[in-house]
Amino acid sequence: MAGKKSPGVRSSSVRFGSGITAFRALPGVKTSRPAVILLHERYGIVRHTKDLTLKLAQAGYVGLAPDLFSRFKGDKKALQKGDVRVELKDDEVIQDLGEAIDYLRKLEAVDSSRIAVVGICQTGRHSLLLTAHRKDLSSCIVYFGAVGGKEWATDELRPEPIESLISKLSCPLLGVFGEADHIISVDDVLRFRACLEKEKKSYHVRIYRDAPHGWLNDTMPGRYRKEQAIDAWKLLLSFLKKTFGNGWDRSRVLWTFESDFSPEYDFKKNVRRE
Repeated sequence: MAGKKSPGVRSSSVRFGSGITAFRALPGVKTSRPAVILLHERYGIVRHTKDLTLKLAQAGYVGLAPDLFSRFKGDKKALQKGDVRVELKDDEVIQDLGEAIDYLRKLEAVDSSRIAVVGICQTGRHSLLLTAHRKDLSSCIVYFGAVGGKEWATDELRPEPIESLISKLSCPLLGVFGEADHIISVDDVLRFRACLEKEKKSYHVRIYRDAPHGWLNDTMPGRYRKEQAIDAWKLLLSFLKKTFGNGWDRSRVLWTFESDFSPEYDFKKNVRRE
């Protein structure tokens, strides 16, 4: 899954707005291209995040991975190892991602009318949050995030419930989950689906067989599931192509739900993988 630079792909670290840093990858084309904001997992901007951003550029998109932990002044090495956790405030995330969009729109390489956002794990909520509070995004993608257990509750950092965010969702959504996830149960995914359908939001949701939490990440051998990861990336690219182009009829409500899990499924048996 690791991204190797294709001829012409250019990557660099950038800074914008109020001081947010980000990893950026530009495709090797001369025309302006759609952009994808890729939100990192709980570890921050690590190799896996950069690999995925490069893969987006290889697919012909401008990839931007903003560091939502830019305010964090603690031990970055401990953060990247998962030994500490940074909690994010909804209002700060909206501000930071708004600055990311402003930055992208100033780039000649970007077709500013076509921008999508991908949230992974901890930041799954934030892709949903952004597309609930803005009306100018093409698509919202969630990889094994946003709807796990306690994420349905609210607190001072996340005052708006998931149900409210779904009711304000402004674009088609792709949700990708795993049967063996120890954080997000199949029931959570079904609840998510029910909310999307209640609010008549267009979606494509898929549950992958035997996939634990974090199974897209090939830097974690215990979690990574090659077959599912390859298929899920193809699904992402297909979804982006449709929502950036004319393949998604915005005048209709379109629902696709795919699942592959055992009739003996027991969420309590799912365990954390490394």
